[in-house]
Amino acid sequence: MKTHCPIKYVLEYIFIASPKFLYNYLSTEDGLSEWFADKVIVKDNIFHFYWNGSEEKAIISEKKDKEFIRFKWLDKEINNFFEFEIDSSSINSEITLVVTDFALEEDIKESEMVWNAAINKLLRIIGGKLVN
Repeated sequence: MKTHCPIKYVLEYIFIASPKFLYNYLSTEDGLSEWFADKVIVKDNIFHFYWNGSEEKAIISEKKDKEFIRFKWLDKEINNFFEFEIDSSSINSEITLVVTDFALEEDIKESEMVWNAAINKLLRIIGGKLVN
């Protein structure tokens, strides 16, 4: 039985990059505009994300500098956030970017493909590389 409520899924990307440099691309208007959305504008602490002419609004609901940021969607009642966590606890220069998001069960594969494409774009921009 399929659910009509979005369910949580988590993606992990291991790569080589500076956590401080990466966090800037996950948490700022300019950084997010380069890889995450067609355009991002921040007004009164509200992030306006634009994709293909449509707009979604979010606020930062939680953050820890250079480690974690959670965006809360303003127009969704349940499962209304997405977040990025940077784990740089490895003894080498590898970091893990953990992406948490929500989608309907039948849309998760497509959502994962969208995230994979976005993260690959981010890596090209910051000069990072995925670790297999």
